[in-house]
Amino acid sequence: MLKRLIRRTTAICAFATLAIPTTAQDLIARQAPVDKKMRAIDSVAIQRLIQQEIIQDTEIDDELYPDWENSSINLYSNVELPKDYKIDLRHFCMPTTNRIVTSNYGYRRRFRRQHKGLDINAYMGDTIRAAFDGKVRVVDNQPGGYGNVVVIRHNNGLETVYGHLSRHLTAEGKTVKAGTPIGLAGRTGRSTGVHLHFETRLLGEYIDPAKLFDFEAQDVTGDFYVFRGRGRGTLIGSHSGRRNAGQELAANTTATSAEEEEVSYNSSEDAAAPAGKAKSSARTRFHKVRRGETLYSIAKKHGTTVANLCRINGLSKRSKLRAGQVIKYS
Repeated sequence: MLKRLIRRTTAICAFATLAIPTTAQDLIARQAPVDKKMRAIDSVAIQRLIQQEIIQDTEIDDELYPDWENSSINLYSNVELPKDYKIDLRHFCMPTTNRIVTSNYGYRRRFRRQHKGLDINAYMGDTIRAAFDGKVRVVDNQPGGYGNVVVIRHNNGLETVYGHLSRHLTAEGKTVKAGTPIGLAGRTGRSTGVHLHFETRLLGEYIDPAKLFDFEAQDVTGDFYVFRGRGRGTLIGSHSGRRNAGQELAANTTATSAEEEEVSYNSSEDAAAPAGKAKSSARTRFHKVRRGETLYSIAKKHGTTVANLCRINGLSKRSKLRAGQVIKYS
């Protein structure tokens, strides 16, 4: 009898031991959806706080820019420029990964007008990105000029202009971070080929982008640039990224015209000299690829070899050329 009672007690205890974890698991299972909802609520709250911080971080200096409107790219006419203004070039993103500048900043003798930015070689549909944190001021289409254009006012005081886009990927009033896609490369507006027209301005005053950006090295030229009035400025601090030897800009230099920096190229082609090249680079020559041309036909035309074209352009013999592509041949 006693043995039977012990067996029943043991069985009940064993059952209870097994039942407790099961009950606990059921309880946890019933509570799990509540926990997930709470985590979701916390996540939304955190995202809102982050977004508020981003918006606060991207506020523009109202003292520097008293006006904000979206109808005009050239908004500033009778504004007083600061005696000097320090522009922070850190935390940047190159607007395009393309390295070849096909037209410099400065006077264009060929067209008898001032070229107020850089033209960077690009392929149709290449992603164009915001250079710094800021807010989109203008998204427009100008068939007789910039074509599809985006203007961004940045936290560091600059405004950047991106012209001839094939498509807009942003909207007016949108807050963007450095590297945010804002458009696709194209040839809209007054353009002879696919490229990005890129401008940098402070209160409407044009600054040669080559003083701030080194497209060949895919880097900025320094940590800071102090604007000191029309056509003048000082570069402060070296940058930790890649830099070309001899490319540092001297203090208080004025913009050099494209006419003075022009290098030799085939006059039958519509390609210009790359920015930042000194007169000592005048032997460098470029060829703009036409439809149907190959490395062999280009080499034969310019009296060089396919191997040489591949070497100086980083190509292979199997590389496919695109119409409008600019390559070196000497």
